[in-house]
Amino acid sequence: MVVTLKDIAKETGKSITTVSRALNDYDEVSSATKELVRNVASELGYTPNIFAQRLQKQYTDTIGLIFPTFGPRFSDPFFSELLAGIGNQAADLGYDLLVSTRAPGDEEIKAYRAMVQGRRVDGFVLVRTRRKDARVECLQEADYPFVAFGRAKGRYEFPYVDEDGLYGMRLLTRHLISLGHRRIACISPPPELMFAHYRLQGFKDGLTEAGIPTDDALLRVGNLTQRDGYEQAKILLDLPSPPTAIAACNDLMAFGAMSAAQDRDLVVGKDISITGFDNIPMAEYSHPSLTTLHQPLYQIGAMVCKMLIRLLQGEELDEKKILLKPELIVRQSSGLLKS
Repeated sequence: MVVTLKDIAKETGKSITTVSRALNDYDEVSSATKELVRNVASELGYTPNIFAQRLQKQYTDTIGLIFPTFGPRFSDPFFSELLAGIGNQAADLGYDLLVSTRAPGDEEIKAYRAMVQGRRVDGFVLVRTRRKDARVECLQEADYPFVAFGRAKGRYEFPYVDEDGLYGMRLLTRHLISLGHRRIACISPPPELMFAHYRLQGFKDGLTEAGIPTDDALLRVGNLTQRDGYEQAKILLDLPSPPTAIAACNDLMAFGAMSAAQDRDLVVGKDISITGFDNIPMAEYSHPSLTTLHQPLYQIGAMVCKMLIRLLQGEELDEKKILLKPELIVRQSSGLLKS
C-alpha cells in the first residue's frame, strides 16, 4: 500500500500542507514539527512522489543524450565508456539520464525538438560535434542548455570538453616516423565531424615537420567502424607501393586494418605498423596489442555531465572550453621499419 501525505497528516495530527512543508524543509515550519513529521514518514515507509514534485517545480532533474548512430546496433566501445561516465556522474548529482539513438539528420533534429517542446529533459550533452551542426543551432535557437564533447568552428559558441586531436595525431605520426616509416597512410573519419578535421590536420602536420610530402593516395575516409577500417586498409594494401604504416583515427578502424593486414599474411608490428586513437579497453588485449592515443572517455563523460548540471543549477563555469591532451600509448602493433 502506498503511503501518502494524507496518511502522515492523520498520524501526526497536522494538516497535509504542514506535512508537505515539513518534508520540504520550509523555514516557517518549526524544528519540532519537522522532526515529528519526518519520523512518522520514516516509520510508515513514505516515499515522495518525485514526478509530482518535478511537475510542480517545472524541471525534470533529467539530462538528455541522443547518440548519433547508424543502424540497429549500439556497440561502439567509445560510446559505452562515455555513457558510463555521464550516467554515473548524473546519478551522483541526483539527476536521471534519458538516452536515445538517432542517425544524424532530420529525424535526429525532430527528436531534439520534441524533447525541448515537451520539456522532457532540463538540458543535453552533445557528442561528436560537426562542422555545420544542426543540433547546436536547434538548441541555441530554443535557448536550451547543453554542453558538448567536441568543438565547433565559426559562429558557434558553447561550453565543451574536447581532446586535442591535432596534437595527438602529430605525436603519433612522429612516433611512426621515429621508427623509420616514411610511407604512412591515414584512415580518417568523415570530414563533416569536427574531430576528423583536427586529427587529419595533426597527421599532415607530423609529416610536414619531417619533410615528408602528403600523398593523397594514402589518405582514406572510413565511417569509424571495424568493417570500414578493414575495407579501407585493403585498398591501401593493394596500392602498387603500399604503406609501411597505417594511422587509423579511431581504434575500431585500426582493428579492421589489422585484420586486413593479417589476411595478407603480414605480421602487424613487424611487416607493417598500425595505430589507433581512443584507447578503448580492448586495445590493450587485441592481438597484437594496439599502439594508440589515450583519451579518458569515462572522465570526459563525467566532466561534461558535471558542467551541464552546474549550468542547470545556475552556477558559473570556471572554464567553459576545456581542451585535453591525449597520451601516446606504445604497444606491439607499431615497430621498426624492416630494412
